[in-house]
Amino acid sequence: MVHVVYCDNTGKTGEKVLDKIVDGKKTMVVRGAAGRKIPHSRVFPGERLYFMQKGTALITAMAIVKDVQNYVKLTEDEISQALEENQGKLNLSDKQKTRWHKKCLCLVEFEEVQKITPLAFDHQGNMDDWLIIEKIEDVLVGTSIPYNYEKSKF
Repeated sequence: MVHVVYCDNTGKTGEKVLDKIVDGKKTMVVRGAAGRKIPHSRVFPGERLYFMQKGTALITAMAIVKDVQNYVKLTEDEISQALEENQGKLNLSDKQKTRWHKKCLCLVEFEEVQKITPLAFDHQGNMDDWLIIEKIEDVLVGTSIPYNYEKSKF
């Protein structure tokens, strides 16, 4: 499987999350919710991540999943501990730490980040901020297929 990851527009200094990934300042992304939500338990080492900046229609970077940590039913202290232990890789602002302070977390570490020739993303209305697909062509302009959540079900 491959994954399309939307990156927020700004970090703690106005720096874009995707810029921090490409520059090597961020080597892990987090997704969290009150209950299990994609990509929790659905992303694995060796799979490919494609990154795009929120608000654009271009996929501009790619990486390989190195490690994944999935957590459920965390206490407040356990949430803080998981985020703090990985802060060197996550590089989260205080605002982002608050946003991702959730009982279910999925921490995805990646490596081999590279900028790629921009790929035109075919956005469909029902898409979330993390997509799990068979191949990247499934979401590109000209080769996309209707997106469904079959690959995203628990």
